Amino acid sequence: MKTVAQMALTPGMELAEDVYSYKNELLIPADTVLDAAMIARLGRYSIMCVSIKEEADYAVTHFEKVHVSETFRRFEKEYQTNMAVYKLIMNDFLEKGTLPQLNYLIEIHDNLRGCVENGEQLLDFLYNMLPSEDDITYAHCLNSALIAGVFATWFALSAEDTKTLILCGFFYDVGKFKFPEKVIWKPGKLSDFEYNWMKTHTTIGYDLLKHKEALNEHILNATLMHHERCDGTGYPSKLKSDEIDRFAKYISIVDSYEAMTSARTYRASLTPFQVIEEFEKNGLEKYDMLILRTILEQIAAAQLGRTVRLSDEREAVVILTNKQNLSRPLVKVEDTVIDLSTSLDLNIIAIL
Repeated sequence: MKTVAQMALTPGMELAEDVYSYKNELLIPADTVLDAAMIARLGRYSIMCVSIKEEADYAVTHFEKVHVSETFRRFEKEYQTNMAVYKLIMNDFLEKGTLPQLNYLIEIHDNLRGCVENGEQLLDFLYNMLPSEDDITYAHCLNSALIAGVFATWFALSAEDTKTLILCGFFYDVGKFKFPEKVIWKPGKLSDFEYNWMKTHTTIGYDLLKHKEALNEHILNATLMHHERCDGTGYPSKLKSDEIDRFAKYISIVDSYEAMTSARTYRASLTPFQVIEEFEKNGLEKYDMLILRTILEQIAAAQLGRTVRLSDEREAVVILTNKQNLSRPLVKVEDTVIDLSTSLDLNIIAIL
């Protein structure tokens, strides 16, 4: 809400708070839509200013509250500006083979990181961004670099390793720029030919970068190995846990997280708890367990206090995480506490 002088009031404005006279008499209750007669009445009672509702006061869901916040609007504007710079840098690299100045990429990351209060808010803003199909591959890489910076904080990496992981995020999927977007982001299942073709993006990206002296081996390995899995089921070389570069292990989780949490025109993004559940079901053998556990615990903790919708349409508040089942926390519905780890007929289907 905002404070507006009586002289600046116009019909149609809605009061955010009750208005009282100097004798403590209620003149106009909150939530009243003002008309000319009411505004004149305020003048007769010498009411100098009143509280008027703003756009944020009408927001109900978490998505709406995020989108009307000034912080998000500043972030979104800065995001679009830096996205344009990133596209120019990457297009120049792809056309001319000239590696971009690495400090330019770090500056893009820092510009956007500086728009938010903390890493959790950055992830929340990215989660609530609307998709832009025109920039989807660029957004995937830019988002991955931003996510990598947050995860690096959670891992307590050194400043140098943090920089390396952020650069891995910018570069690891560069091979995808050599493929048509209609294949990369195909809504349905890829054909066997398309899938095998797409799998070559790791080696194509590696070949684009391998002779660039400014890039260290971790960035090259993350590009080549980010689809390798600890159980040996990945590609291109079916490497197992100890054979996979540590930074490739980080980026493989960043890549999967970004894909699951980014909305597409053909499907909604998964909720944070659905992301955790997906990792718990399908990732515990495929990803480095210590790395993955750190990330999932942080994601779960960031949801404490959030209002969610359950599969039976009730609203609940997340009050406690379950360490052994992070995707199914304790929630409170009015005065009732529900442990979702034992109430298996219920699921969290939306963050409100």
